[in-house]
Amino acid sequence: MIRRLFIALGPEHDRALRRLLGLLTAAALLQGVAFALLVPALRALLGGEPARAWPWVLALAVLWIGYAAVNYSATLAGFRTGAGLSRDLHHRIGDKVAQLPLAWFTSDRVGRLGRLAAQRVLDIMGVPAHLLRQLVDATVTPLVVVLAMFLFDWRLALSMSVAAVVVAVVYRMASRRMQAADRDADRIHADAAGRIVEFARAQPVLRAFGRTVEGHAALDAALAAQHGAGRRMLRAGIPGVVGLGAVAQASFIVLLAMGTYLALDGSLGAAELIALLVLAARFVEPVMLIAELGGAMRVAENALSEINALLATATLPEPAVSRPTCGIDVELDGVRFGYDGTPVLDGLSMRVPQGRMTALVGPSGAGKTTVIKLVARFFDPDAGVVRVGGVDVREMRTEELTSLISVVFQDVYLFDGTVLDNVRIGRPDATDEEVYAAARTARVDDIAERLPGGWAAPVGEGGSRLSGGERQRISIARALLKDTPIVLFDEPTAALDAENEHALQQAMAALSRDRTVLVIAHRLHTLREADHIVVLEGGRAVEGGSHDDLLARDGRYAHFWRERRRAQGWRLVGPGERRDDRPADRMRQVGRDGRAQGPDVTSCGQPSGESSQASCRP
Repeated sequence: MIRRLFIALGPEHDRALRRLLGLLTAAALLQGVAFALLVPALRALLGGEPARAWPWVLALAVLWIGYAAVNYSATLAGFRTGAGLSRDLHHRIGDKVAQLPLAWFTSDRVGRLGRLAAQRVLDIMGVPAHLLRQLVDATVTPLVVVLAMFLFDWRLALSMSVAAVVVAVVYRMASRRMQAADRDADRIHADAAGRIVEFARAQPVLRAFGRTVEGHAALDAALAAQHGAGRRMLRAGIPGVVGLGAVAQASFIVLLAMGTYLALDGSLGAAELIALLVLAARFVEPVMLIAELGGAMRVAENALSEINALLATATLPEPAVSRPTCGIDVELDGVRFGYDGTPVLDGLSMRVPQGRMTALVGPSGAGKTTVIKLVARFFDPDAGVVRVGGVDVREMRTEELTSLISVVFQDVYLFDGTVLDNVRIGRPDATDEEVYAAARTARVDDIAERLPGGWAAPVGEGGSRLSGGERQRISIARALLKDTPIVLFDEPTAALDAENEHALQQAMAALSRDRTVLVIAHRLHTLREADHIVVLEGGRAVEGGSHDDLLARDGRYAHFWRERRRAQGWRLVGPGERRDDRPADRMRQVGRDGRAQGPDVTSCGQPSGESSQASCRP
């Protein structure tokens, strides 16, 4: 456990931890020697000349004063180290998480990470202040007692040595069972925590589909598994506690019986017997304490192992110095990438010219969002190269790359702070005037006016107090505030109503001027505004060119454009409105000018001749 503690604290804390161990060891040695001096002191007191005990009594007094001073320093150092350990571990975990590639953040790992940063750090906090002291005392003091026993009676000392070996074997066996049970319990606790969060977040869906009862099944199963894991931990820990206690008590009884036999045999005096039994009792005491604290120590060992495993997780490599870029264009050359062995991009090559808007088009699963994440270096490609300004992103330091790029995703996460705080994340050192200007451009001022508290209104966890469109506007305001030469958009207007969409189109246009823009496009107006369009399919770029050129080719893009135009004109007819004389299960495309266009397409499936409250019509 001590070795794992050194790894978790890091080299910057080696000196403090070594000092703490030195103080604890010195205190345990002084204590052991003091107990050993009880033998000659009691021998003198119970012998024919009690006055000869004074030198031993004075030596004991000096030792106990020294022990008290060292123990006081060790106690302060233990609490100081424990507090520093908690603070630094949270910082180290946070720094590590910020460096991990996004592919690491699977659902099970996120649940374990939450438990590790909360419960596991608390499990370790008590190691320097409490558990480490008990571990040193239970090791050093009995060792000193056994060695001292050899100076007075080798037979009792040998018996005590055998007892120590038996205690070590029993402790080792109990530790293995407890560690295995704790690892299993940690996995189950993490899953239960994830299920609780999932159940809370899924309430709108569960209630909408009337599954408020059935929806409990997965959570109930997770909580039942958690209860079972707790019972298994108890079953694994109790035998160890009972076993160690039984061995310690049996050892003392054996030593008592042997000492009594030797005293009756005449080979051991009564004074020596009493003194040696005092040493035997001091030998048994820390063993009993270890039996009581063994479970906590094994849990702390597992916690240290898990934290060290996280800190040892491989991160994206960083160069010592970034290569200088030449321009702000973006290029993907023969890029291959997949998730968990499933390929997404298969030799993709494309270029986003400097100062122009490039739109990505393609079916779901074609890899459009993956392209944006690779450019931002959320993870590295399995093969091929991603370049920014002619430089491989792997040859740029993270701070250099992020200073060039702003990303606006469809799925926006807001921190549990105020509206203004969430906009300021785009550039924390920006002035209030700059923050307000970016927010107004993205129409965030409308949100502030609506909420009680205005700009200081809390947005809730994940932005729960705002609509999807409002969260999107704050995300765009962040990008406006960051003001980078490269902007990556994941169709940011997809979640907005018609009124605010126009305002945000203007904000996007202002943000895109004189910048390199890569946008995942679904809306027709975005495609019209793009300087260059790339069509993805099967992980490759199958078409590329301007809007008019691609329509003239009548290929995949032209088919996509026609389908989007058809979908844009669908509408429902309410009660009392006139229907066509056509069968009710057909409808036609309505163009932007209100006239019917294009071939008939299937409606919502109303059989011909049947009536309904609302049917499809041109």
